[in-house]
Amino acid sequence: MKDLPEDAQKKYKQLKTLQFIKEGRNLILAGNPGTGKKTHTAIGLGIRACEEGYSVWFTTVPLLINQMKECRSERTLRAFQTRFEKYDLVIVDEMGYISFDKEGAELLFTHLSLRAGRKSTIITTNLSFERWGEIFQDPVMTAAMIDRLTHQAYLVNMNGNSYRMKETKTWLEQQQIG
Repeated sequence: MKDLPEDAQKKYKQLKTLQFIKEGRNLILAGNPGTGKKTHTAIGLGIRACEEGYSVWFTTVPLLINQMKECRSERTLRAFQTRFEKYDLVIVDEMGYISFDKEGAELLFTHLSLRAGRKSTIITTNLSFERWGEIFQDPVMTAAMIDRLTHQAYLVNMNGNSYRMKETKTWLEQQQIG
């Protein structure tokens, strides 16, 4: 908690009540890569939600897109969609780390849009919204996705120092001593 940026510390107290899930609101955790804070916060909230009896599913964007493509080719996409809609909370990690093709963008847009305003989704991203066009490669779809995901959503600035860099620096210092 103490390692979280100030904005995140303030909002975390409210988020851990899980009121955002009861209200069907989304949570966007955005910040620079390498901090480990976005994913850890999302997982922590997901575990808390499980403990409170909510159904939760965690995935990464690349895994989700691959799964949807496989379901489409196996003609089981509708069954997947029905399951996807029923989760109280879906955590989608790593938005923006890898760009995807038009089919992947359309599938992701469709599935996340189905949940908008009804069920909660946590998105972790290392890209500012201005750069989401780089991964969706369609300005209209990008604008619609941002609009749907951010409507009455909690937006949390997770920019901070790289946790991995801090660990590496400590490790290197220990190597010099030893």
